[in-house]
Amino acid sequence: MLNISPNSVSHRVRLDNYASFRKMKESKAHQRLTRWLLLVMGVILALLWLPWTQNIQSQGAVTTLRPEQRPQVIPSPIDARIERWYVREGQRLQKGDTIVFLSEIKADYLDPDLVSRTREQVTAKEGAIGAYRDKAGALEDQIANMEAQLVLKKQQLQRKMEQAGFKIQADSADLIQAVIQDSIAKVQYERAKNLFERGIDPRSKVEDRQAKLQETRNKIAASENKLNSSRAELRITRVELSAIQAEYSEKIAKARSEIATAMSQQFDAESDASKLRIQTSNYSKRASFHYITAPQDCYVTKTVTPGIGETIKEGEGVVSIMPANYNLAVALYVKPMDFPLINDDTSGGRKPEVRFIFDGWPAFIFSGWPGQSFGTYTGEVVAIDNEISTNGQYRILVAEKPGGAAWPEALRVGSGAKGIILLNNVPLWYELWRQLNGFPPDYYQNDLPAVSLKQKTPAQLIK
Repeated sequence: MLNISPNSVSHRVRLDNYASFRKMKESKAHQRLTRWLLLVMGVILALLWLPWTQNIQSQGAVTTLRPEQRPQVIPSPIDARIERWYVREGQRLQKGDTIVFLSEIKADYLDPDLVSRTREQVTAKEGAIGAYRDKAGALEDQIANMEAQLVLKKQQLQRKMEQAGFKIQADSADLIQAVIQDSIAKVQYERAKNLFERGIDPRSKVEDRQAKLQETRNKIAASENKLNSSRAELRITRVELSAIQAEYSEKIAKARSEIATAMSQQFDAESDASKLRIQTSNYSKRASFHYITAPQDCYVTKTVTPGIGETIKEGEGVVSIMPANYNLAVALYVKPMDFPLINDDTSGGRKPEVRFIFDGWPAFIFSGWPGQSFGTYTGEVVAIDNEISTNGQYRILVAEKPGGAAWPEALRVGSGAKGIILLNNVPLWYELWRQLNGFPPDYYQNDLPAVSLKQKTPAQLIK
C-alpha cells in the first residue's frame, strides 16, 4: 500500500474507493511547507544584506570634563582642633564662604600675639643692623683720621730728620774749626817752648800756650761728642719714623678688622631679620588657615570629621564638596583590542559617535540600527588615556556632542551609563561572520560604502 515492496498490489486494489487514500492524495501541505520555507529563507537572506552599524559597548560612569569640577575632599592645612562649623550638609556655598573654624594645638603656635611679637623681633634686629652699620661707619672715619695723623707724624719726623742733618753739618764744621784751632795752638805752643828753652820768652808765655792747646783739644772732644749726639739723634728719628709707620699700620689694621667684624655681625643680623620676616609671614599665613573656606562655588556633600573638639592632622580630610558648576562627561573603558579604533581631538582622524543609556532614563535601543533607537543620548570622544588602567582596559572621556540631544539636567556625577561607540556600517552577514570568527570591528577612515564590501578578512579591509 505504501509501495515500498517490490510486490505491488496496486493493480489488484483500487485506492480511489478508500476515503483515506483519496484525502492523502488530494493534500497539498508539503507544497505549503515548501513555500513557507522558501519565504523564510528569502527573508533571512534579505536581512543578511541589511546594513549594520558596528559598535563597541562599554559600561562607565558619569564624571566631569575638567579635574577641578570633580568632587573633592578639602583637607586640613594644619594640625588643629575643630572649634565651630558654619555649614551643613547639602548647603550651597559661594567661593570664599567660611566652612569651619580651627584652633591651634601645637605649643609653638599657641601664643595669640605670636605675629606681633615676631614683628617686634624683626624691629629689634633692624635696629641692631643700623647699629652695626653706624659702628662700621665710625671705624671708617677713625681709619681716615689715623691715616691723616700718620701723614702728619711722618712729615714731622721728616722735618726733624732734616733739622738733625743740618745740626750734623754744623757740628761737623765746629769739629773742623776745633781741629784747626788745635793745630794752631800746638804750633804756637811748640814755638813758645822753643823760645823758652832758648831764653827768649818767659815760662808764663809757655804755660799760656800750653793752656790754650789744652783748651783747643777740649773743644775737639766737645765737638766730636756733639757731632756724635746729632748723628744719634738722626738715627733715633729714623727709628721713630719706622715705629710710627708700624704703629699706625697696626691701628689701621685693627680698625679694619673691627669693621669686618661689624659687617659680619650686620650680615648675621640681616640674615636673622630675614628669617624673622619669613617666620612673621608664615605665622600670618598660618593664621589664615584657621578658617577653611570654599575654594569655588560648591555644595557641601559630607563632613568627614564632624565633631566639635576633634583633633585632625595636617592633610586629613575635613569636608567633601561638589562644585556647583561643571561640564559632564562619561568615563568609559574599552578593551585593548578595540582601543586603536578610538580617536579624540588630539589624535586626529574621524571621531566616532557615542550613544548613551543613563541609569534612571528608560531607553529602547537597537545597537546595530542607532537610527531606530529611542531614549539614547549622543556624545563624542574628547580624551583618551595613554596608560592602561588597573582593570586591564583603556579609559576614554566622552563629552556631550554639540548639536546633539541635550543630556538630562538631573544627571549627576557618579551615576551609571552604558556607552555604545558607533563605528562603520557593514552588511549584517559580515557582522555575523566577524562575530563568529572573533575579529575586531572595522573602522574605515575613508568611509567606504557598504556595497563595495566583499567577503574579505578584517586585516585586508583595515588600512
